[in-house]
Amino acid sequence: MTKVSLFLREIRIEHTLFALPFAYVGALLAAHGIPSAPVLLWITLAVLGARTAAMAANRYLDREIDARNPRTARRAVASGTLSPSLMLWAVAAGLLLLLLSAWMLNPLCVKLLPIAALGVLAYPLCKRFTWLTHFVLGAVDALAPLGAYIGVAGTVRPSALLLFIAVTLWVAGFDVIYALMDLDVDRAQQLRSVPARFGDASGRRLALLLHLTTAIALAGAGVTAGAAWIYYAGVAAAIVLVAYEDQLLRTVENLFVVNERVFTVNMAFSVLFLMTTLAGAALR
Repeated sequence: MTKVSLFLREIRIEHTLFALPFAYVGALLAAHGIPSAPVLLWITLAVLGARTAAMAANRYLDREIDARNPRTARRAVASGTLSPSLMLWAVAAGLLLLLLSAWMLNPLCVKLLPIAALGVLAYPLCKRFTWLTHFVLGAVDALAPLGAYIGVAGTVRPSALLLFIAVTLWVAGFDVIYALMDLDVDRAQQLRSVPARFGDASGRRLALLLHLTTAIALAGAGVTAGAAWIYYAGVAAAIVLVAYEDQLLRTVENLFVVNERVFTVNMAFSVLFLMTTLAGAALR
């Protein structure tokens, strides 16, 4: 049980809560209502498989980088507490679960699966080559709502693409804030990130801009999907989120505290946005 607990902590299983609510949002918008329970189950398993594979690949490929970073050196794989080979098995198991779920959802999901698998496995390498790594991570996470939409509708519509853009920018925004903690270490290791390339102040401004643009894209997704009025309460919450993050970044000096609060408020926002979308679907 200790090994299981370490593994779940290593892959940050709680971060699945970021991807799942927006996956359900994609399903709700595609269905113009509430999808069936089996469809929601396979969407849940697909997200779980993809998230497990992505985090396991990240821990395996970054184990040496993590070991050189004082903030991450205690991670189980970086410190040798868990075997790197365990992460490879987790990648394989996660991708198999994703394949099975895609197969049960929609033939188009299966056809697009190689793109998702490539993104899941390639993201950890991006920080070695480009500061756009935040957007790659965002796009990988945004495949959850896009895949859920396709799983229900069997096609891609403008609302699905706008939701994909919104989640890409949303994840990229708080990943930029996260990277502020490692600015000096990333520069020392010649790793790429927005803060490492453009500086602390630029990273803060860009994160807020990305989250403001997220709200605009979410509003566009609602308009093109014909969402009910209550859906836009979630869009309003996104704007409140930007204001709160701006206040945090201006007044709180400890970046670890900033990131803890950003993590909490963004998780709450994703659940709240799902609730407003679900309420809108029930009104249709």
